[in-house]
Amino acid sequence: MKEYIAIVLLLLFSQAVQSQQKGTVLIKNGTVLTITKGTMEATDVLIKDGVISKIGKGLSTPKGAQTIDATGMYVMPGIIDAHSHIALDAVNEATSPVTAEVWTGDAINPLDVSIYRALAGGVTISHALHGSANAIGGQSETIKHRYGTVDPDALRMKEAPRTIKFALGENPTRVHGGGNGIVPRTRMGVEAVFRSSFSEARQYMKAWDEYNAGKSKKGYKGTAPQYDLRLETLADILKGDIIVHCHSYRADEIYMLMQVCKDFGIKKLVFQHVNEGFKVAPELAEFGAMASVFSDWWAYKFEVYYSTAYNATILHKNGVVTSINSDSGELIRHLYHEAAKTQKYGGLSDNDALSMITINPAKQLGIESRVGSIEEGKDGDIAIFKNHPLSIYTIPMMTIVDGVVEFDRENDPDDMRIYVDPKETIDVTLHGTGHAGDRCMQDAEFLFHE
Repeated sequence: MKEYIAIVLLLLFSQAVQSQQKGTVLIKNGTVLTITKGTMEATDVLIKDGVISKIGKGLSTPKGAQTIDATGMYVMPGIIDAHSHIALDAVNEATSPVTAEVWTGDAINPLDVSIYRALAGGVTISHALHGSANAIGGQSETIKHRYGTVDPDALRMKEAPRTIKFALGENPTRVHGGGNGIVPRTRMGVEAVFRSSFSEARQYMKAWDEYNAGKSKKGYKGTAPQYDLRLETLADILKGDIIVHCHSYRADEIYMLMQVCKDFGIKKLVFQHVNEGFKVAPELAEFGAMASVFSDWWAYKFEVYYSTAYNATILHKNGVVTSINSDSGELIRHLYHEAAKTQKYGGLSDNDALSMITINPAKQLGIESRVGSIEEGKDGDIAIFKNHPLSIYTIPMMTIVDGVVEFDRENDPDDMRIYVDPKETIDVTLHGTGHAGDRCMQDAEFLFHE
């Protein structure tokens, strides 16, 4: 028995170490879609120790490196999803309209096969967001899809800035006003939650500033304020240390939150969904807010009754940094198709359309210096497609994270689950369409009262 346990522990340790390894690989003779520096035909990309070290023609293969023949293939940066809930055991802490003290990084589930399914669609990074039950939800985690490990820490993109989830509209009012009879019950109550929370955080910051300034002075008799993680987090938002990602639909509410942020000096703001963003696109651009949208989802509840498939294009044309997201364990597998819809609805160029699933979401997560384009010095996160990735005939062939091949269409086993649930009677491949994979209100459904 002891030997068996030792073998299992050794296996688990080996998996964890392996997941953190950086790979060296030479991708040869592909059509390289760099996103930021144009398209390069018949070009090689060398990833050394997890970092893109050279891009050019006729590169030599380093000793011991893996070589991938990409002749006839398209090589693009790993796709990034700025709105996802895969790889999470819990999504909503719906016990208060303000839960800034919680963090989805404490609920990462590396065994979720959705990670592999995302890799099979070329997605190398996702933003594991808290849900939208609360006006001010929890902090979120940016994860790299290093599938095959049992160690949650291995999935974290440690260089990524901190982010937090806010929410407007029906979700927080139904959960807290409708479900618990507390503020917010109305849309004006949501604004009141923001303003009162940030006012309290200002007082908290002031108290700590006064204490820190006085404690080293001779004769100072003050005591330290009581530590409060919720207020610490809100204070960090005011300091500009955390990027706000806000669930939103209606233009009036989007405009409201921008006014709140202006009043409190908050500049790092990304709106999620933003279905009526096209109505306030100039205002979003003037503020410097960014938008992460669905390609063509709306009318799945009353507050999302009105939108247009031209939303992403209108935002983009007005100078708003715009991305296409999934919010779904199903759509994340073909974000390249979702991005392609901006060409049907708006006629965007190939590069602009692909930017919406690469460099633009990277900017929204504050990681554009590391990923989102193929450039020397950036992380070796790559997706390789047969046929152009915006073509209806495209097929994802291989996905690489930090120079390590994480998806290989030709060679991976049929069953890539790390842990097989004995109670599972079928392989739960997601065949649903539309909003079927949405987990924004997971863990909070019981609080809904119409």
